[in-house]
Amino acid sequence: MKHGSADLNRIRLHGRTGDRPVPSHTNHGTEFYRFPLQIRRLSGAEDCLSIVAPESLLQQCGPLEPGQEVTVEGEVRTFNNRNGSGSRLVISVFARTLRPEPGDDENQLELSGTLCKPPSLRSTPLGRTICDMILAVNRRYGRADYLPCIAWGSLARRCGAMEVGGHLRLSGRLQSRAYTKIVDGLPEERTAFEVSVMSLEDEDETSG
Repeated sequence: MKHGSADLNRIRLHGRTGDRPVPSHTNHGTEFYRFPLQIRRLSGAEDCLSIVAPESLLQQCGPLEPGQEVTVEGEVRTFNNRNGSGSRLVISVFARTLRPEPGDDENQLELSGTLCKPPSLRSTPLGRTICDMILAVNRRYGRADYLPCIAWGSLARRCGAMEVGGHLRLSGRLQSRAYTKIVDGLPEERTAFEVSVMSLEDEDETSG
């Protein structure tokens, strides 16, 4: 990976707040807050994404009430949950801008990064081809976010032929998916987040 240089990580969302912002964490003296954003897909299904914003940004846009329409622009961020409960990889959207305004639901994501594990190509019970992969997206100063991505059909077959270390650029959406995990013999409802790939460019092939 290219330490010191940042990959592309840009997301734009429009949806409705699922609840009021609540305290998330403090970093270098800055308070951050978290709230859920609900976004409808064309199919009618709904994604519920976690938005993290600094207190100063929330103060600029005024109080957010449940059900309020907002546009969010920022980056997708990940961190490892080490407290032993819930998903180990936590994925959220770090807000750079936040605007209360009406509009159509929107979920557009652009990423570039490095394929850091061998892609996993498989088929659904109905015979549809799927490929799962992990993209390492550099932030500045050597840190990186590790984003699970899923591709379908012909895009899945292209992804399945790629090698670890390849540099990719893709566009798609960040989506949520509910699933049930058995913990100590009991079912536990959880939510996974992944990037659904809509288009893909192998930057190594392009530069070659």
